[in-house]
Amino acid sequence: MAATDIGIDLGTASILVYVNGKGVVLKEPSVVAFDRDTKKIGAIGEEARLMLGRTPGNITAVRPLRQGVISDYTVTEKMVKYFIQKALGRHSYRKPRISVCIPSGATEVEKRAVEDATYAAGAREVTIIEEPLAAAIGAGIDIYKPCGNMIVDIGGGTADIAVISLGGSVVSTSIKIAGDDFDEAIVRYMRKKHNILIGERTAEDIKIKIGTCYPLVEPETMNVRGRNLVTGLPKTIEISSEETEEALKEATIQIVEAIHSVLEKTPPELAADVAERGIVLTGGGALLRGLEQLIEDRIGINTMTAEDPMQCVAIGTGMCVDYAAGDR
Repeated sequence: MAATDIGIDLGTASILVYVNGKGVVLKEPSVVAFDRDTKKIGAIGEEARLMLGRTPGNITAVRPLRQGVISDYTVTEKMVKYFIQKALGRHSYRKPRISVCIPSGATEVEKRAVEDATYAAGAREVTIIEEPLAAAIGAGIDIYKPCGNMIVDIGGGTADIAVISLGGSVVSTSIKIAGDDFDEAIVRYMRKKHNILIGERTAEDIKIKIGTCYPLVEPETMNVRGRNLVTGLPKTIEISSEETEEALKEATIQIVEAIHSVLEKTPPELAADVAERGIVLTGGGALLRGLEQLIEDRIGINTMTAEDPMQCVAIGTGMCVDYAAGDR
């Protein structure tokens, strides 16, 4: 078992790299800043994220992955290459074996694009794994047992919902409603309700600090700065967690409805297992407060969040390399 086996969680919002024997060694935003004139990449990862919404005309900060799939092939390839080198250090002599995870609803063409980009970035072998399976392994679930487990993986661009049994997903769906949509919902709400325009980074701050989709015992508030759409001048206002609940209502209910539709299609034996064992939430979106209670309220099944929801998929993807190695 070589130490150059890598698992990559190729997320819309962030990329996590798991190196065999070391765990998750890298977690950076999947953002690339490049110069339009020279076509050169200026910054990748955290450095580029800080530039979002703040760049001069010739430099653009872009996210090469949209809703879990590649929207800009060349930039993705360069970004993956950069992260692999950063994770392994420059002196790796052997090409790594890499497993990459993608949303369960990805088409064959999208899978192929990810595979090609990973080979081009310097992989010796590439294994593609579906996100819910990787999330389940990373959450510590034994997916090879003949009993049903329900995983809801809410990332930046997609929410993947699957009922898993005997090492495969029996029923699954992937909806393009996730963390980024929560941010956009907050931006829209601020514009509509307060006549204030805020950027996606500010929206994400609001979501993380006071965002909730279920009434809190003690409502919280925070100050938000944005541009007043009437006067065009900067303005600071105070918003409360109750307002975020209103803003996020539509997006979170869509996730609940998707869970409901997967349960409707689940064979009765497995549905009984899920009712007994509960629903497991993974992914960065699972950190949104109140999500567990909202799902329990609407679906009536005990719901819990995995121990480290952000890293589940990356850990599971890395462990898949081990499984694949064990099969040989």
